[in-house]
Amino acid sequence: MIDAGLVLEGGGMKGVYTAGVLEFFMEKDLYFKNCYGVSAGACHLCSYISKQKKRAYRVALDYLDDKNYCSVRSLLTTGDLFNVKMCYDTVPNKLDPYDYKAAAMYEGNAYAVVTNIRTGEPEYMPLRELHKDIIAVRASSSLPLVARNVKIGNEYYLDGGISDAVPIRRAVADGNAKNVVVLTKEVGYVRKPAPKSNLGLIWLKYGRYPKVYELMADRHTRYNDTLDFLEKERAAGKAFVIRPKKPNDIGRIEKDRKKLEWLYEIGYNDAKESYDELMRFLEQ
Repeated sequence: MIDAGLVLEGGGMKGVYTAGVLEFFMEKDLYFKNCYGVSAGACHLCSYISKQKKRAYRVALDYLDDKNYCSVRSLLTTGDLFNVKMCYDTVPNKLDPYDYKAAAMYEGNAYAVVTNIRTGEPEYMPLRELHKDIIAVRASSSLPLVARNVKIGNEYYLDGGISDAVPIRRAVADGNAKNVVVLTKEVGYVRKPAPKSNLGLIWLKYGRYPKVYELMADRHTRYNDTLDFLEKERAAGKAFVIRPKKPNDIGRIEKDRKKLEWLYEIGYNDAKESYDELMRFLEQ
């Protein structure tokens, strides 16, 4: 167990890059004391803490053509683009069984980042007993406009990425002197303001929760500020960043298996190529 933080950005299907990175980490028996996953990052974090090799790859790619997995039909009939029944019940409990016992025995800590839509604040929900904690992973992955609000306790939540897309500040605040950060956006990426048309839809759908609109309207500013903070941490020798070196045309809801296989291999190879440098960083 490495006494450091592991921060995993989301990005929809771009998250298969992260799955590739984590696959290499598992091969090298690299497990971190404190892990933070956002959206797709939280999903792939689950297979990492249960130490199930290639499971994240299978879950992301094996059901692309199944209309019960991700489809407009699911959105229209259930309110969720990614079908909740299939993603959080059928797959982990029947099609590709999740090792709940192994996850519960993970020696470190794992958290799914979610957004409280009443307060507009990020919350960091522990992942330990995934039979019940899986709802936090669902909330972390529930994108505005294409997913229902997720009720946990007396509050409602959506995607963690709209309030804390790269929780490096939280990792630092938790006392991690060093953090390994896996980004799905390429080197040089700068987030742009959301289109006004999208913000209009957000306003219409989430009128009861004005903080959602505020977060989405200012998301680009906070994201870019976070990248600036991360770069300062990296320059100070406190953070190690793994991210795609070049842009790609893979969308959040990508269905092209060959493209996704390619991105997975890129993630795996980027982790492999940076392994020696990463170990020097962790051992300093």
